[in-house]
Formats: sequence, C-alpha cells, structure tokens
Amino acid sequence: MDLAVDTHMGRLTVLLALVGCLGGCGLAGSGAAATAGAASEARQAAEAQQTEARVKQQIDASYQKAAEQRRAAEADGQ
Repeated sequence: MDLAVDTHMGRLTVLLALVGCLGGCGLAGSGAAATAGAASEARQAAEAQQTEARVKQQIDASYQKAAEQRRAAEADGQ
C-alpha cells in the first residue's frame, strides 16, 4: 500500500512541477487561449451554417413567389 501511495504522490509532484513550468513560460495560457479560440471557431461555424440555411430558405421562397406571379400573369393573359 505504501508503494502505491508513493507512486501516486510522485506522479502528482511531477504533474504539479510540469504545470508550474508551463505556467511560468506562458504555455498554459497559450493552451487555454487555443481552447477558447477553437470554441469560438466552432460557434462561428454553427452560426454560419444557420445563416446559410436561412438564406437558402429565403431564396426558395423568392423562387416560389416568382413562379406564383408568373402563373397569375399567364392566367390573366388568357
């Protein structure tokens, strides 16, 4: 049991030392910034897809309206 605790404490010590080093040179902040940037890009991509879907719906509605107007004009001309 003592060996398992010592191994665990050793790993924890190494992890804390690594985090301290990374924090000191700015890599930890860079990782956080990269994660935030990736989340922002994912959100922007989702918004772009929603915008694209809305534009396609508007185009389809315009085509349908134009077709209805043509049919109405043809009916009036006959």
